[in-house]
Amino acid sequence: MPTLRDIKRRIAGVKSTQKITKAMKMVAAAKMRRAQESIMAARPYARKMAEMLRDLTASIDPALFPHLAPREINAVAIVVVTADRGMCGAFNSNIFKAVTAHIEANYKELAAEGGVKLIMAGKKGAEYFTKRGYTIYAKHVGIYQGLNFGTAQRIAQEVVDGFNKGDFDKVEIVYNEFKNAAQQRLTVEQFLPLLPQEKNHASHKKIDYIYEPTGDAIIQSLVPKHLNFQMWRVLLESNAAEQGARMTAMENASTNARDLIRVLELNYNKARQAAITKELLEIVSGAEALRQAS
Repeated sequence: MPTLRDIKRRIAGVKSTQKITKAMKMVAAAKMRRAQESIMAARPYARKMAEMLRDLTASIDPALFPHLAPREINAVAIVVVTADRGMCGAFNSNIFKAVTAHIEANYKELAAEGGVKLIMAGKKGAEYFTKRGYTIYAKHVGIYQGLNFGTAQRIAQEVVDGFNKGDFDKVEIVYNEFKNAAQQRLTVEQFLPLLPQEKNHASHKKIDYIYEPTGDAIIQSLVPKHLNFQMWRVLLESNAAEQGARMTAMENASTNARDLIRVLELNYNKARQAAITKELLEIVSGAEALRQAS
């Protein structure tokens, strides 16, 4: 049975931890607000660029453009976007499970032949999949300290170069999409080749645009910008989702610490009361023994 001193030390330790979790929640909340503003500003531009590209590709032959033409899949690259740090609940572990399940369900035979290559964006994912023997094509760690568009450009360019060289024939991205402070949506998106708009898609309204210069020239110019910005949007989504997950995790940790402190204080009071009662009984017993002796 723990002594009063042991319980008191544990209460002090939990209170110290609670101070840390409260501070981390406040920091995460401040970072999340900035990250949320950034992603809300980026989404309309990314959505409109993707829409414009779909309209353009609906009337052209995808085979004429290397980033649009589907290939026979001999190798696949998966960009795994995780956090650089922990203490954000199930944020990272959900990505690990999703990537593992996705490979098992869709690329099991290809993975056995070494045809699944992972591009890691985030330290936690790099550590996890490296230890488990996956083929790591590239690592990008520490990217969220001063996250900027140049980082997204470097990752996108690396992916495009590998695709152009034939290192892989398809690229997918797995990341947490920001929904709100308490929720993230696990998302798997195809990055390359780009998915063109179906010509007879029921929801696609045919619009006869006049292009200057030609539509082909616009596509050649638009595709690199689209890929860079989509990668930037993914990193922003993941960053905002990470801060929201950390804020929620630290709030839960603070609440659990408060509940644990209450239980420990109750145990401390019970133990203290038992010790006082024991001392009183010893005093009374001693007095009674002296009275009988006299």
